[in-house]
Amino acid sequence: MIVRMWRGPVPKAKRDAYVNYLKQTGLKEYQQIPGNRGVYLLIRDLGDQVEFLTMTFWDSIEAVKGFAGEDYMRAKYYPEDEKFLTVFNPLVEHFEIAAGPEELAKLKD
Repeated sequence: MIVRMWRGPVPKAKRDAYVNYLKQTGLKEYQQIPGNRGVYLLIRDLGDQVEFLTMTFWDSIEAVKGFAGEDYMRAKYYPEDEKFLTVFNPLVEHFEIAAGPEELAKLKD
């Protein structure tokens, strides 16, 4: 399984509006793509801004490409992101999951 991670900072005053916007755009779209296994939206306070981190889980890089296209290392932005984000990171990160809850649960036995 592959984890795709994207980060973006937003002014603290726009935090809730951006959460709602993400629910209508990226978070909704992720779940409609074959091979998507789920998404987490994380937020942390950075003073006058908040940093958003999306972690999406995919069956494979091919499934990621179903969302992001052939240039899957590039971040995918939506039309109104410019109203919220203070920095546009051009790239995202991908990691292969080497061990997860199911496998680790077996180690308890």
